[in-house]
Amino acid sequence: MNADHAALLLAGGVGAGLTGSMGGLASLVSYPALLAVGLPPVAANVTNTVALLSTAAGAAAGSRTELRGQGRRIARHGVAGVLGGTAGAVLLLNTPASAFERVVPALIALGGFALLFRDPVRAWYARPGRRPPPSVAVLLIAVYSGYFGAGAGVLLLAALSLTTVEPLAITNAVKTVVLGFSTVAAALIYAVLAPVHWTAAVVLAAGCLVGSWIGPALVRRTPERPLRVVIAIAALALAVFLWHGGSSTATAT
Repeated sequence: MNADHAALLLAGGVGAGLTGSMGGLASLVSYPALLAVGLPPVAANVTNTVALLSTAAGAAAGSRTELRGQGRRIARHGVAGVLGGTAGAVLLLNTPASAFERVVPALIALGGFALLFRDPVRAWYARPGRRPPPSVAVLLIAVYSGYFGAGAGVLLLAALSLTTVEPLAITNAVKTVVLGFSTVAAALIYAVLAPVHWTAAVVLAAGCLVGSWIGPALVRRTPERPLRVVIAIAALALAVFLWHGGSSTATAT
């Protein structure tokens, strides 16, 4: 890896850390950066997952205020995250991605629309008989994150937003840490069984750590509704991109 490639990955990591910790779209930046330095899709996919471990660490460090009192909630959802991330990684290593690729744009668009129309959807969701256990949604999203994962952060942010009335900054912080459990589980499997490019992973992870540490402070100071709308629009743009041929190169969030 030359200096230009390292600089590109470092900058891509900072951007991925910011977008991941602020809205759950880290791979919108990090995965193209890995492709740009010459990694093939599968290697870029698993390398990205390993590198994004630092996003959860950086976001947790930068979100200490928002995470106070959330320990039990994170632990509960974290179990589902570990189980789902493990299952998703095993699926990736043993099955073709074509089935998931076909539904990825629709899933990401669903998350975007859920954020845009959060309040009416939350009111509908709160009606009697329409409230499945939140951990079920976390488990399914974690499987998706470990297997393929583009936009998983948006999906989890939307799911958590529907189940709890709280500031977006708190939901966003919980989302990033819980998704970190899924990423850890998948990354451990990839580290042993998949073609991780370790130099690229380390450089990208360094940038992710910086960006994800800064991101929560920006979320804390940004009005909730505009931020939620921007995240939702970015998710819909990613869905359109994947629908028109980008799905074969999407990767974990």
